[in-house]
Amino acid sequence: MTECQATEMSKQWLATGGLRPTRQRVALAKLLVGDGEHRHVTAESLFEASREAGESVSLATVYNTLRSFSDVGLLREILVNGTKGYFDTNTTNHPHFFWEDTGRLQDAPEEGLEISSLPDAPEGAEISKVDVVIRLKSKT
Repeated sequence: MTECQATEMSKQWLATGGLRPTRQRVALAKLLVGDGEHRHVTAESLFEASREAGESVSLATVYNTLRSFSDVGLLREILVNGTKGYFDTNTTNHPHFFWEDTGRLQDAPEEGLEISSLPDAPEGAEISKVDVVIRLKSKT
């Protein structure tokens, strides 16, 4: 994919979320979806990728931009250990593997996963999504 195509794809992706294509948003969007592949990132890993790509964005901007992308439904945030946030460009409901040894998050196959029932939501609430994170560690 050419640089121009990646930029255009990124601008279209931002438009689906109703976001204005600022220079920093487009730069980060290109790193997230510019090649058409799904990925899982943390703010820190996206910040490092942006530096390697020669983009001038602060870590705070990366955090704020990821939050904006997530708020409009362009990304899905997966919390691990209650504090570590990963952002997934695949926003469909699907399970994940979390490698405890390396801190890597990846898609897990849906085959064999069955959730037969969920508890009733408290009065006045509804279940919006269910995150399934299967923790893995390397065999020794």
